[in-house]
Amino acid sequence: MKLITAIIKPFKLDDVRSELSEKGIQGLTVTEVKGFGRQKGHTETYRGAEYNVEFLPKVKLEIAVTDAQVEICIETITKFASTGKIGDGKIFVTNLEQVVRIRTNELGEAAI
Repeated sequence: MKLITAIIKPFKLDDVRSELSEKGIQGLTVTEVKGFGRQKGHTETYRGAEYNVEFLPKVKLEIAVTDAQVEICIETITKFASTGKIGDGKIFVTNLEQVVRIRTNELGEAAI
């Protein structure tokens, strides 16, 4: 089992979510986050004054998947979150030691 953590642009969330659902990947946690990568923020003008926006708004997705679903999930996120411009985000894949469904006490892949 793996935990896929993806940081994407907020306006791409609906596309990614609906496509993951169509591919049979159920369950996802979404968190609004701020951060920067290589783009290091940008400059904006508000009422004639320029200021630096160092932390850009992003969306963090956390998805627990079986080993068989990892590649499908990565391909889907990559395809539907991409704009081809800097700041599209990153995908991190980590191992999951154990998953427990609280309601039924199911363990492992059955809990996903």
